[in-house]
Amino acid sequence: MAHLFRTIRRVPRKAGPVAALTTLLAVSLTLTPAAASNADHTETVRPKPTIVLEHGAFADASGWNAVIHALQKRGYTVYAPANPLRSLSGDTEYLKSFLATIPGPVILVGHSYGGAVITGAATGDPAVKALVYIAAYAPDQGETVAQATTLGGGTTELLQHITARPFPGAATGDADAYIDTAYFRQLFAQDLPADQAAQMAAAQRPAAFTTLSQPAGTPAWKTIPSWYLIARNDHTIPPAAERAMAARANAHTIEINSSHAAMVGHPHAVTDLILDAATG
Repeated sequence: MAHLFRTIRRVPRKAGPVAALTTLLAVSLTLTPAAASNADHTETVRPKPTIVLEHGAFADASGWNAVIHALQKRGYTVYAPANPLRSLSGDTEYLKSFLATIPGPVILVGHSYGGAVITGAATGDPAVKALVYIAAYAPDQGETVAQATTLGGGTTELLQHITARPFPGAATGDADAYIDTAYFRQLFAQDLPADQAAQMAAAQRPAAFTTLSQPAGTPAWKTIPSWYLIARNDHTIPPAAERAMAARANAHTIEINSSHAAMVGHPHAVTDLILDAATG
């Protein structure tokens, strides 16, 4: 019996170190992959940028509604601030002040005249990681919107169908420019249903004539990666001018069959391009 007890007492002393080593090895094998996975996860995850959408003339921020919905469903914070549409310098400063309130990285998107605004507002702002132009102006330094319209040899009948209305405080010769509602669909949204285009025409926000003639400042597209959507059937900005501006900015470029109101008629294509910029 004493021999048996001695045998029993000897077993734990011999097995203990082996059991401890086995347990330690098992724990190491279990934890090491998880730790490595966590390390990899920490290295690859980046915060989603905030996406800021700038509308142009003859429209308002509601034109972005379908794009906003698609981006929000994917977890992005999105803002579409109102564009004052009073002067290129003033509109640019307004957007700069808005961007200063947003923490973290930003993707800046502009449609039409809104492209000229983002071109200046992003200059010198390290938070802006990409510019996205949707059938938009991307002027060079010293270039006006009116001059950019002629790039590539294209033409537009837009100025032949403008209705001017005065506004308080306007400088001599300045006024609010509206597209004549009878021509709105033909010039701005010919691929949209007639009743939808009529509603957009009634609700259009005018731009002061000053916005056409004020020279642009230093363009952000010279230092910030850019994306560009060309609307092949645009009757507001000539597609030839859009191609010239996209090429000059060395932008990642796509072309679609669309009117000027690409974000309304083709929100999926617009959203996809924005996502390319946000994840590129």
